[in-house]
Amino acid sequence: MTEWWRDAVVYQVYPRSFADADGDGIGDLPGITSRLPALAELGVDAVWLSPFYPSPQNDAGYDVSDYRDVEPIFGTLADADDLIGTAHDLGLRVVVDIVPNHTSSEHRWFQAALAAAPGSHERSRYMFRDGGGEDGSTPPNNWRSVFGGSAWTRVTEPDGTPGQWYLHLFDSTQPDVNWDNPDVHEEFAETLRFWLDRGADGFRIDVAHSMIKEADLPDWEDDDSPMGGTAEITEDRRPPMWDQEGVHEIYREWRRIVDSYDGDRMLVAEAWVTPYERLARYTRPDELHQAFNFDHCVAPWRAADQRGVVTTSVEGSAAVGAPATWVLSNHDIVRHASRFGFPPASRGLGGIGPDDPQPDAVLGLRRARAATAFMLSLPGSAYLYQGEELGLPEHTTLPGDVRQDPAWHRTGGEDTGRDGCRVPVPWEADAPSFGFGPSAGTWLPQPPVYGELARDRQQGVEGSTLELYKAALRLRREHSLGHGDTLDWVEQWCGPQSLGLRRGDVLVLVNFDGEPADLPAGHRVLLSSGPLTDGRLPSDTTVWLAPA
Repeated sequence: MTEWWRDAVVYQVYPRSFADADGDGIGDLPGITSRLPALAELGVDAVWLSPFYPSPQNDAGYDVSDYRDVEPIFGTLADADDLIGTAHDLGLRVVVDIVPNHTSSEHRWFQAALAAAPGSHERSRYMFRDGGGEDGSTPPNNWRSVFGGSAWTRVTEPDGTPGQWYLHLFDSTQPDVNWDNPDVHEEFAETLRFWLDRGADGFRIDVAHSMIKEADLPDWEDDDSPMGGTAEITEDRRPPMWDQEGVHEIYREWRRIVDSYDGDRMLVAEAWVTPYERLARYTRPDELHQAFNFDHCVAPWRAADQRGVVTTSVEGSAAVGAPATWVLSNHDIVRHASRFGFPPASRGLGGIGPDDPQPDAVLGLRRARAATAFMLSLPGSAYLYQGEELGLPEHTTLPGDVRQDPAWHRTGGEDTGRDGCRVPVPWEADAPSFGFGPSAGTWLPQPPVYGELARDRQQGVEGSTLELYKAALRLRREHSLGHGDTLDWVEQWCGPQSLGLRRGDVLVLVNFDGEPADLPAGHRVLLSSGPLTDGRLPSDTTVWLAPA
């Protein structure tokens, strides 16, 4: 029997923004549990929960102070058990987030490290170093935080004097742990077992390529992005804080743990690693099961780019016996219904603010629907982000005074941040907070258009984005479109801005930016991402065909 994760469609829930049961304006675990039947009806196979652990919420839960409990704003451990049990009753598996690169600065370990002396065992669990210069007042190296500013913060020692520096690749409240310390290995092994024992079906691993750093922490000049900047990356020249060889031994340890449990438990990496051959190494048979395919996520909406990245991804994953893993949106990047509203390759994945050029909403949604229909036809597993099945756009006009992303605050507003894709989901058009919760309050304001896109406005409406997703997921399962690891391209079926792909008995055609094209004779339409034009396939539309 094929492992479930090889062709699963996994739905990401961002707990703060999915459903609020108690009316405080912040989503919670009981709220999620109450809405799980809607996800079962949608047709997904599993739910991935972003962090819900105890946390001061400086980075929306990715600053964890206790990995084996629940943050009170989200509920209790009993609520987590109820959620997992309810999901399983509905036939849904549950994947939980694990954050192994860093803890919160409020974690008991870091508090002990601050109280201890330089060179102590307590400090060895983190990346403490002496500063440079005669008085130690300069950071140990030139690394930059992903969220802006230096990746180092100096502490005040217990006696009140300026002291050592600690590394934080992200916010200063997220100190990096030291994976050379055996305590760290054991702490996370216990955490994996804790959630596996409670019924978790797998783990999504945050910044999975970051845990090991080059031993002498050398300077790195090209540090303007999480991938080490725009400089050429080669086997002999890689950023000293990303994609180091030592991470693979950690994942061999973790694989042995999950393999000791029944039920095909799985591990999926968030690893921004290039080229794809290096990413595929994370999914070798004794390591992780999947790794998010960000090359596909950033590929321009053009036929040649899409064909190239799909081919590389499928072949690269097949070479190590793993499935390709597709994703178009998540909690860290601009929603693809807005991202595709710009000319291809004209902008990156970063946030959009009110003073930035605004996307073409109609074009963006049309392309997003086409891109999703294409993605869901591909072999492997796929991940959906909450609300994309409603066609939700990015909230591009959030004022600065409501933004909460540390990237916004650490850069003084130069980095717009990720708040725009994290706005609470609309469920009922005429309810307070569009049905997100029983009160009108939401931790981030919802744009008015979310009312028009609320789930109850789309339920059962022919042609709605919700019904498109339901149909695509049903047909994907019926025709086993996620199975296999081969590609059968149909050459130039209607011009250079088109793609054709046979997936078993289904012919998938995409018109990227051409004139309406005739559909091949002898076929019937199973699915179309948008209306046809007099029976012809218009631009920015994907169609699935079956023999007549």
